[in-house]
Amino acid sequence: MTSTSKTAFHTPKAPQPAGPYSQGIEANGFFYTAGFGPQDPATGAVPDSVAEQTRQVLRNVQSILAERGLTMDDCVKTTVHLADLADFVEFNDAYEEFFSQPYPVRTTVGSQLANILVEIDVVAAVPASQ
Repeated sequence: MTSTSKTAFHTPKAPQPAGPYSQGIEANGFFYTAGFGPQDPATGAVPDSVAEQTRQVLRNVQSILAERGLTMDDCVKTTVHLADLADFVEFNDAYEEFFSQPYPVRTTVGSQLANILVEIDVVAAVPASQ
């Protein structure tokens, strides 16, 4: 039995882990991120609206992807947690600003979140040339 080779990535440009997990892991040609919330990594501030929280979450995701030399265009899968599914349209409009076609596949679920409205994690394909 062989073990999976994996490499952890970290950046101060995204919120720091609140527990024993990595911000990002590369394994077997894919890059997996932790679920990021909407905290500004410099100030800890959390925006009020679902749209602004979504934008901050995705800026946090962009930061860990950049640490590996990846962009949002490399994303193939996203998982989105919304505190209230009634906020879907506002969330979706902000989300769309960060992706181009073909869009990654996505799962969106209603979740009980701790004092935030949005949390997102992504899976990105690492190009063979990297």
